Amino acid sequence: MTIILRLEPQEEAKLIAAAQAKGVSADMLRRLALDTILGGASAIPDNAPAKPGTGAALVAAMEASPYSEVSLEPHRMRLPIRDIVF
Repeated sequence: MTIILRLEPQEEAKLIAAAQAKGVSADMLRRLALDTILGGASAIPDNAPAKPGTGAALVAAMEASPYSEVSLEPHRMRLPIRDIVF
């Protein structure tokens, strides 16, 4: 099977940088990512009901992401407060 994944130039640069940081080629990093995704796939029957995700699964996925600079933390700012006299 051939899978074509079109990447923007900045995405390709991030992939190459992540591969170099791990000491592998970009092709090997893609293979490792696919192996991680498919690792538990054979243990899941086709007719199994969907299991809802957990917070722990989200944290694990974010930690495994090659895009560590991406944050899901909302932008916080101080709200304006009017002069209040008690």
